[in-house]
Amino acid sequence: MNLDIYQKAPEQSFGNNKGIFTPTDIYDLTRADKYTNYGQLELIQTQTISSGSTLNFTSISQDVYNVHFVTANNIESASANTAVKIRLSNDGGSSYEAGTSYQTALQYGTTGGSFGEARSTGTSALDFTGDTANHNKGAYCYLYNLGDSSKYSFQTFQNMEEAGMNFGSGVYTTAETIDAIQFLTTNTNAWTGTISVYGIKEYS
Repeated sequence: MNLDIYQKAPEQSFGNNKGIFTPTDIYDLTRADKYTNYGQLELIQTQTISSGSTLNFTSISQDVYNVHFVTANNIESASANTAVKIRLSNDGGSSYEAGTSYQTALQYGTTGGSFGEARSTGTSALDFTGDTANHNKGAYCYLYNLGDSSKYSFQTFQNMEEAGMNFGSGVYTTAETIDAIQFLTTNTNAWTGTISVYGIKEYS
């Protein structure tokens, strides 16, 4: 690391960057956690599934991040009506909340020109990807308050596939600390794809 920049500009700190920076300056200040970059994504883990119906993330750093960002790439299933959904855990992934623990709402649009909505006040998982067979799917979502035991855990998401798109939101209606996330097909059909979980860095 080039320490000269700190000797020349000791006032540099997050929220207080002054002057003109070279790419090297920005690199060094970022590594020292002194460069202002709101909304910075920090990769927690990436996993790929090639068979099976569930993919678990049990080290999500919920005590560090108030907001998590999730991406899903190249999601496919040979079976129709196979959407990847999300369940949350309060015991490190030993079990995942199901039953009627979630409330969800989404709007959809198809390439055939039809549009509509779907919603539930008591369902077993949060929505995430579309459900058409043999179509490559992508999606992203934000998860809020996972580490706050006094608040519900909320979600917003958007997905796209060859046949159309969905966007919507959901909530886990128990205020407790969430420390693991499961991505699954609730009908247990197999799927493939890559999921990445990020934390959005916060500054006090």
